Amino acid sequence: MILLSLYINPFTTFAQVKTGIDVLIENNFSILKNNRVALLTNHAGRTNNGELSASILSKQKSFKLVSILVPEHGFYISVPAGSKVSDDSLFGVPVFSLYGIERSPGRKILSNCDVILIDVQDIGVRSYTYISTVYKVMEAAAKFSIPVIILDRPNPLGGMIVDGNTIDKGRESFVGIVPISYIHGMTIGELAMMINQEGWLPIGKSKMPLKCDLSIIEMKGWSRWMAWEDCGMLWFPTSPHVPTVNAIRGLAVLGIFGELGIINIGIGTTLPFQYIGMPGFKVKKVIEALSRQNITGMYLDRTKFKPFYAMYGGKYCDGFLLRFPLSNDLRPYTNGIKIFLAIRKVYPNIFEPVRKKNKSRAMFIKVTGTKSILNGFIERKSDKEILRRAEKGLLKFTKKRTQYLIYK
Repeated sequence: MILLSLYINPFTTFAQVKTGIDVLIENNFSILKNNRVALLTNHAGRTNNGELSASILSKQKSFKLVSILVPEHGFYISVPAGSKVSDDSLFGVPVFSLYGIERSPGRKILSNCDVILIDVQDIGVRSYTYISTVYKVMEAAAKFSIPVIILDRPNPLGGMIVDGNTIDKGRESFVGIVPISYIHGMTIGELAMMINQEGWLPIGKSKMPLKCDLSIIEMKGWSRWMAWEDCGMLWFPTSPHVPTVNAIRGLAVLGIFGELGIINIGIGTTLPFQYIGMPGFKVKKVIEALSRQNITGMYLDRTKFKPFYAMYGGKYCDGFLLRFPLSNDLRPYTNGIKIFLAIRKVYPNIFEPVRKKNKSRAMFIKVTGTKSILNGFIERKSDKEILRRAEKGLLKFTKKRTQYLIYK
């Protein structure tokens, strides 16, 4: 008997979306010919068949890859959040950290490049620092007159879900660098266009906002209704606690509250951002309170879980598992606010410890971009008032973004 083994590449069998790197390859890298290229990317920057963009680009002869720039978490996405990333080398190319002493590439790093190529997988959440790194690279490129080319990629949450307040003026930070809603519903290319055209880069020597020479290599086959699962590509982790697309959805729901340290949100489990609870959590009463809230596009299943580390590490917690059927009706940021409004009904004092946690309070304000939401919880404002604060600026942003949408 002869046994035949047929291997089917799981990355290519159902792939239908061509990302910017795929289109660049399809066009034989013509836009890069005879140039020295600096590439901003990491381990999630891949073709639709799973090949590393950095590896492919390092082997080309029609141009030279002179440097690789990496954001938070490093190239291999193994460095914990907030921890310094060191310089390195890969594929015979020097790697420069943009999450170390410097957050922006200086003249020395960019002195030998003719063009900056960006291939980073954003997750569609404003507080994710890859947006800020792209912003800083655009700023440096504008200062040094270096063109920027963005290899566009899908927004894993899709392009139709827009949710959450914008940033209050003066509260910009590295976890919220531009005045967009918390869930922006844009691709990294669309967002870069908006940053460039809206004058959101810093003021230059001309006393006008900087503007870089920006080009977008558009995707083929991606439409706004498509979530990551509709794209026919496997997900590669973009940070240590975002191993799956559902972790992104959970982060969009619960992430801001993780800054407060008042309840476990799945950190320390195999499903980060998809659990919520604590030992002895009054699940039944919270379910009753949740029944008065209109939670859309997701489900909460009663469960028990045990974190291996972090809050309540080694202890069994009562709580919920967040489940996400594919739906463009999902309003994750609003749902998160509603979940904690329900928890507040059962635990009226749950936000009291936050008054004494200066660092946690400051970080929550940074990621939400406003004082008003946290103050609303601490001061026991009405549900209606807190929800109103949680969508401040949303309508204005939603209207503004329409002129920058590349895909239908």
